[in-house]
Amino acid sequence: MFGNGRAVNPSSEHKPHDGTMLAMLLDAPNRRLRNARLPIPAPREHEVVIRVTACGVCRTDLHIIDGDLPPHKLPLTLGHEVVGIVVQAGELVGAFEAGERVGVPWLGGTCRHCAFCASGRENLCDTAVFTGYDRDGGYAEYAVADSRYCFRLPDRYDDAHAAPLLCAGLIGYRAYAMAGTAQRIGLYGFGAAAHIIAQVARAQGREVYAFTRPGDTHSQAFALSLGAAWAGDSDAAAPALLDAVIIFAPSGALVPRALAATKKGATVVCAGIHMSDIPAFPYSLLWGERTVRSVANLTRADGEAFFAIAEQVDIKTVPVIFPLRAANEALDALRAGRFDGAAVLVPR
Repeated sequence: MFGNGRAVNPSSEHKPHDGTMLAMLLDAPNRRLRNARLPIPAPREHEVVIRVTACGVCRTDLHIIDGDLPPHKLPLTLGHEVVGIVVQAGELVGAFEAGERVGVPWLGGTCRHCAFCASGRENLCDTAVFTGYDRDGGYAEYAVADSRYCFRLPDRYDDAHAAPLLCAGLIGYRAYAMAGTAQRIGLYGFGAAAHIIAQVARAQGREVYAFTRPGDTHSQAFALSLGAAWAGDSDAAAPALLDAVIIFAPSGALVPRALAATKKGATVVCAGIHMSDIPAFPYSLLWGERTVRSVANLTRADGEAFFAIAEQVDIKTVPVIFPLRAANEALDALRAGRFDGAAVLVPR
């Protein structure tokens, strides 16, 4: 719920006396997560340990589980939309103190000195590490993160409503920024990211056209309720040519369809970390100075810009709450498209 932004209060249930915590672990691709008790991590010099109060469930988590993204670390605690309270800080942490609420995003660390990092493109750093992929994430009662890559969160969002902003919001915003000044924007795949970016676009006076799985009238109605000018099947034609398209669904087959739906000079942004192969298509779809580009990860500058907007715009994220132990059920529901909005795990 929206309100005064107070974090979830700690309870004795979440204060183990033996120094351990519950975590949901991935042991290998194409396996169900298992619950385990692990030692609560300790921070290194730039790190904070947080008591997790909410963690979003992202489609990228499914790509890791399914092996679409090759494993970097096993066993692994997934989760990169992490909200929590700092309980311990490393010696060189200057930004956060115990008791403060922080958000932990997908980008977990970079080398800080390569050409990409030096030019403000740290999202492309060849040695970047990612939360819930290279480092253990938020499908646990506690997590450790590099404080230099954490964010303060707007007070207007409580923990469950803030969690989806940390990936669906941040990666969605980077994709949205690549659409430039486009007035008519198509969104293919109306899930966690699209339902956030649609609200930002509407607040900025843009027109939103939502494309969903064929026959998904429920998600189409959801898009219209958030201010979309039109909503329909992904194989249907919008009532007007589009200035830009953002593809959130991981289907390469949507790229030619999106190009066909645009004006000359338009940009088609592929916003997922994984997408199936793009089929061959006639050059005439690309001609007219249309552009197809991808989004890779995020930068801290993206986060600062997006959370400044989130301070001003009343973004109504729609969290669907699951207890931490039900992480597998949350992932199943996401895979099957059984809800609108974003799944969020809470320790309880």
